[in-house]
Amino acid sequence: MINNNTLKQNSGKLSIKVITQNDLIDAECFNIPEAFSVVEDAFVKKANDDVIFPDKVSVIFDEASQNRINCLPAAIKSELVYGMKWVSVFPGNPNLYGLQNLSAVILLSELQHGFPKAFMEGTLCSNLRTAATSAVAAKYLAKKDTEVIGFIGAGEQAKCHLMMMAYLFPKLKLCKVASRTNKSEILFIEKLSKLYPQIEFLACNNDFEKSARDSDIIVTAISGQERILQGDWITKGALYCHVGGLEDDYSVVKKASKIVCDDWNVVKHRTQTISRMYKENLLKDEDIYCNLTDLVSKKKNGRESEHEFIYFNTVGMSYVDVNLANYMFKKVSNKNLGTDIEIQSRAMFDVDYNKIILK
Repeated sequence: MINNNTLKQNSGKLSIKVITQNDLIDAECFNIPEAFSVVEDAFVKKANDDVIFPDKVSVIFDEASQNRINCLPAAIKSELVYGMKWVSVFPGNPNLYGLQNLSAVILLSELQHGFPKAFMEGTLCSNLRTAATSAVAAKYLAKKDTEVIGFIGAGEQAKCHLMMMAYLFPKLKLCKVASRTNKSEILFIEKLSKLYPQIEFLACNNDFEKSARDSDIIVTAISGQERILQGDWITKGALYCHVGGLEDDYSVVKKASKIVCDDWNVVKHRTQTISRMYKENLLKDEDIYCNLTDLVSKKKNGRESEHEFIYFNTVGMSYVDVNLANYMFKKVSNKNLGTDIEIQSRAMFDVDYNKIILK
């Protein structure tokens, strides 16, 4: 007897849900508290061996600019989902062309039959994931009475980071922002002050030191490859969230009481500040305090002193993207959004043979 599943497989029909950024926003996926929880849950799943996490493939097209396209696969076993994020990072886009530096798409497959189930815009997911990862780290590593945050960079990633940190630290009262141009600082303030009227915003007019000094949390969210943040600017008790590539001087790393990564074994093979120091034999494996999974699983303590300067480095874990993207897929589907497209209507040989070209 043939069951319904067999009939479905033998029908030769395959469809996929195409999800745009508008679909995601209409389905209320631009949701800061939920994104934070889903991202933290991804690290819990990894700690509980609920994740299959292959190596990512990163192709760098230009060493100087770090223009690159990455393929990041991962599976969440309990969710029966396997996904891949295809993300391009071209750091010079904002300065050279006035374009965003990051764009991404995500493909999700179900693991009952192995069929693709969703093709979705991935930039929203990627930006929320990056900011939420820093916020999860801040939950364990920042001072509980955090009130001042300083940004170097004023783009989409900086905005997302403020939204996540403001959610986590409701007593946040001052946000300082420094960027390459005063115009981008003002735009940052215009956008975010509408959401957070209780926070005082300060444009630092390209003064990066002013943004960093006396900040409880420092975030570098820039698209360039420059050693901007300096160790002398760091205040005792600060948490530094390193987001991109080369954003800080080696003196910042050397000043840290603890260095925490989302995953050191992944980070050390990349091109970030601490990755470069590792390759230059200026940093050893034992210099890394722990990974973020060690904090969420309570294997390691987070902040242990109000005077510690803690360095957090994120490179981005694909299983976090897949966990968040799958959550977004469910929200979109529950609201009957997205567009179902039939990508295969019949089996390969169930066609008009006159349309098969042999010669």
